[in-house]
Order: sequence, then C-alpha cells, then structure tokens
Amino acid sequence: MTAPAAAAGGAAPAAENPYGLLAALEQGGTIAWAVFLILVAMSVVSFYIMFTKLFEQQKIMNQAKAVRQGFWNSSNLREGANKLQANSAYRQIVDDSLVAQEQHTKLTDPVEAHDWMHGSLNRSQGAIQSKLGDGLAFLATVGSTAPFIGLFGTVIGIYRALIKIGAAGQASIDAVAGPVGEALIMTALGLAVAVPAVLGYNWLIRRNKSVMQDLAGFSNDVLGYMVSNGSLKPVMAKAAGTTAATANKSTGSVKSGAAPTQPGQEPLRAGMTQTGAQATPGLGGTTPRV
Repeated sequence: MTAPAAAAGGAAPAAENPYGLLAALEQGGTIAWAVFLILVAMSVVSFYIMFTKLFEQQKIMNQAKAVRQGFWNSSNLREGANKLQANSAYRQIVDDSLVAQEQHTKLTDPVEAHDWMHGSLNRSQGAIQSKLGDGLAFLATVGSTAPFIGLFGTVIGIYRALIKIGAAGQASIDAVAGPVGEALIMTALGLAVAVPAVLGYNWLIRRNKSVMQDLAGFSNDVLGYMVSNGSLKPVMAKAAGTTAATANKSTGSVKSGAAPTQPGQEPLRAGMTQTGAQATPGLGGTTPRV
C-alpha cells in the first residue's frame, strides 16, 4: 500500500512543468501577468477587426456583382436603386446623387449642376471609405507596439534573473532559468501578436483600395448619367461584345457583297485627272479654296 502511494506522490510533482507559461507568469508576478493580459487583449481585438472588415469588404464586392448584372438595365436611377440592397454602399451613392439633384434646384446662388453633384458624390465616397477604414489604425498600432510590450516583459525577466544571480553569488542554471524563460516567452508573445496584425492591416488596406476604385468608377458613371439626362450609360462587357459582333457581321456582309473596284474605275477626286496628275484649272473653272 505504501509503494503505490509513494509512486503516486512522486508522479504528481513530475507532471508539473516548472518552465511552462503558467510557471513563468507566476514567477514574474504582477508585471508579467499585466503584460500577458495586454498582449492577449490586443490579439483578440485585432482578429475581431480583421474578420469584421473582411466581411464588410466582401459584402461590397458582392454588391458590385449585382450592379453589373442589372442596375444599368433600368429605365432610370430610381428604378435601378430599388434593385439594390437597402444598406449597400452602391445604393448610398445613388440615393445621395438623387438628393443632390433635388437640392440643386433649390439653390439661390447659381452653381453648376456638375460641380454640385460631383461634390455630393465625393462626400458619399468619403463616408464609405471612412467606414471601411474604421479599426485599421488599431491594427497598425498593435503591429508597431506589441513587440515593444513584449520587450518590456523581456527586460523585466532579465532584470529578475540578474537579481537572483546577485543574491546567489554565482550564475547557476537553476537561478536564472525561470526568469530567462519568462523573458523569452514575452518576446515570442509580442511577435505572435504583432505579425498577424501587420499582415492583416496590409491585406485589408489593399482590398479597401480595390473596393474604392470600383465605387469611384460607379460614381463617375452615375454622374455622367445625371448630367447627360440619361444619355450616357456604361456599356457592360456582354453588351459590348454583342454590339461588336453585330457590327462585324454587318461590316462583313457589306464587304462580301460589294464588287471589287477595277483599276481606272475609282471615283475622281476634285482637282485630279484620270492618271492622278494635278488638273490645271481653266478660265471658267472653280477657284480652289486655300
């Protein structure tokens, strides 16, 4: 009975890792726990921002597909706006343009309609861009400060190791292993928090630029449609291909049906003879314009 009990008593302490994360935090005390909790909070918020911004960007990209499919087939902008989602970025641009068109008729000081609506569309794009950029500054802050926060924990760990060495009078592995291990863990945590934040920031910034380019093109198309009273519409790729095919077919039929022109049967241009030489005007001829 005593042998199994002794074996169980010796197995329990062996199962604990004296150089693990929790042991390092317990040895580090309040400062180590504070640094650890700050880094964990920064990481959680960073991933939350990355996923929410990715969802918002993908939503706008899906709305762009809907615009290309059926918006410009509508008879007017208001009918096209009803085909878009109520809270979509493209719907906001169309609604703001219609409001600007109505407000322009109420102005007492004459302003060009193009300038007025262009300013309104720019404000609408700016509002959308500002919403897409919310939280990205936090990612940049995490990417630039997390390594230094981890470095702070590293400095504290090395300081504690030096204190233990001074108290022991000699540099033994048992005295410095814990504080040095804590210092290395804090450095690794700082890098683990900073690297995903930097990568996510750069990726989201690039996607934001792509989204805003599509919105700027759509805004320009809406402006051209409004200032031309509906005469200018963007030609979709499918429609353009159909038109080009029709034109080529028509041109090909004309070329194939026309008889080749024989030498000497070309129509004479004014002032040229049959041989191609310059004709000499007679006394009764028409005076050439200079």
